[in-house]
Amino acid sequence: MGAIAEAVAFEAPAIERARSPVDHAHLARYTFGNKALELEVLNLFADQAPDTLEQLRTATTEKAWRDAAHTLKGSARAVGAMLVGDRAEQAEALRTSPDPGARARALASLAEALDEARIYIASLGKQA
Repeated sequence: MGAIAEAVAFEAPAIERARSPVDHAHLARYTFGNKALELEVLNLFADQAPDTLEQLRTATTEKAWRDAAHTLKGSARAVGAMLVGDRAEQAEALRTSPDPGARARALASLAEALDEARIYIASLGKQA
């Protein structure tokens, strides 16, 4: 994939940006609709995900990059933070990219999606 195609791949379509950062229907299937449990799980994700993003940011080997991206992808999708999961999957695919800027763009895109999700999750706690 060329640099332009990679840059475009990290741009979320307008419809994607308009959706909620958390798929509550997805999460409810695992929490049986228990709102307190949903909030607890989301807060755990919001607290842990920045550490995993930092592991990705400081990865010095292909394995460290892949493992951190894969971990973030799985945890995000488990709680319904699908955009974060999608961006982590894109980052995971770049582990062997010859373009030195590709990882930086992936990290910026992923960090933006994670920030949005964390702000949204924090707002849920204020509503409870």
